[in-house]
Amino acid sequence: MRYFNIAGPCNMERHYMIDAFTRLKGVEQLINEEQYFVIHSARQSGKTTYLQDLTDRLNGGEKYYALYCSLENLQGVIDPEKGIPEIVKKIKTVLRFSKIPHKLEFAQDADYSNFTEVLNTELTLFCMLLDKSLVIFFDEADCLSEGTLITFLRQLRDGYNSRSITPFVHSVALVGMRNIRDYKAKVRPESQGLGGASPFNIVAKAYTLKNFTKEEIIFLYQQHTNETGQIFEENAIELVWQQTQGQPWLVNAIAREVIVELLDSDYTKPITSELVGNAIQNIIINRPTHIDSLLARLKEECVQAIIEPMILGESFIDKESEDFLYTKDLGLIRVVNSLVEPANPIYAEIIIRKLSSNAQEELGNPIYPYQVPRYLKNGRIDMDYLMRDFQQFWQANGDIWAKKIDYPEAAPHLVLMAFLQRIINGGGQVIREMASGTGRLDLCLIYIGQKYPIELKLVHSKKYLEDGLIQTARYMDIHCCNEGWLVVFARKTDASWEDRLYMKKENVDGKTITIVGI
Repeated sequence: MRYFNIAGPCNMERHYMIDAFTRLKGVEQLINEEQYFVIHSARQSGKTTYLQDLTDRLNGGEKYYALYCSLENLQGVIDPEKGIPEIVKKIKTVLRFSKIPHKLEFAQDADYSNFTEVLNTELTLFCMLLDKSLVIFFDEADCLSEGTLITFLRQLRDGYNSRSITPFVHSVALVGMRNIRDYKAKVRPESQGLGGASPFNIVAKAYTLKNFTKEEIIFLYQQHTNETGQIFEENAIELVWQQTQGQPWLVNAIAREVIVELLDSDYTKPITSELVGNAIQNIIINRPTHIDSLLARLKEECVQAIIEPMILGESFIDKESEDFLYTKDLGLIRVVNSLVEPANPIYAEIIIRKLSSNAQEELGNPIYPYQVPRYLKNGRIDMDYLMRDFQQFWQANGDIWAKKIDYPEAAPHLVLMAFLQRIINGGGQVIREMASGTGRLDLCLIYIGQKYPIELKLVHSKKYLEDGLIQTARYMDIHCCNEGWLVVFARKTDASWEDRLYMKKENVDGKTITIVGI
């Protein structure tokens, strides 16, 4: 029986999957036109599955010999004198397990000391032996760097430019997380992108593997239903779509978590939205390798330069910068209506939980009295009481936490969300809505069926406060609430705590908004 795969490439015989061939259009046309091209997308989005499927497809035809070659083991090998021979040896190894003729003759007498030409030379000699054109897909090509990367690309370009005189590889694809223009080559003391002067400026096109559409999620899950009879309810599929935005690994991981872990492979039970919600929480809490590998990137300065202003709602993110392109290629963010936001709600949740994890752990210590029952009054949360507690906590500990948090500018937001996390752990839920350019971060705390809209905002002047009231009222409309809270953090102020800490209520269009000054 097939299953939902979350580790390694998918195979149609063993896994439920979307036909890899349908996910990119135009690639075979480029191959027929003898073009060199790039395929890039975030990790675990289906690149290797696609490449291996395309390799098999081409080898099954009459026009080409196709070779899949991963360069992942070249990570960190920056010296071309060592790196280029390793690439040639890697090609030699994967050829040995292929069905391409003359495979044992490749690089049989290679002169590895001539590292500036050996790759070009051996590929040329090999292509001269073949009765069909050779196509190579270099996976994990962005693992190459510095001198190895430059020399590799130059030899491919030299071979490409000389194809009318001497045989060479018919078509090459460089595949990885990043577009070729964003590959890093530290050929001078400062890092630089390859840019327009790239030694691989022969690229015809750069493709991106997109996330699944909602229709593709339905098709994927229907395969399981057809084989087992187990039904995914419509609301369950809708929740998967909303929470993952079609990220392939998440789509498969949720289904697997429900079927294997929550239902113990009992196919008689339908898959409901409640089960999907529980599966999502398990994935967030358990942080499998896919999640952990993304979270590790949050410490990188280039990622922080994008994520921190996104949390704060600031608008000065340069969408042409290398930092932005890198973070987007990682799959952490997306652009919607010109705003930068987390790639999906699940990633939004894990980003905030990771960045505020130290505060969550410390606030969970029994020495702190800030527990859920403290704030309950007639079945509702006494938000004013909760906010007063946070004001006092921030006055006593704010300076300390501003130094502890990896993202110091966003420290007030992150610590407050850690403060609220105890409500979630007590059976509640927090909906987080953050995006660059909004000037705020919106939260909706849900507990025992009641909603509590909260807006967090860094303020510079009275105008920012006025804007915040209007924005909070609009956010309350979205959740159909007549009461909300606007938490304003004074940025770099010399004001005394007596002036900074206040609570006052304002009436905006018949709605009550409590302004919480911090």
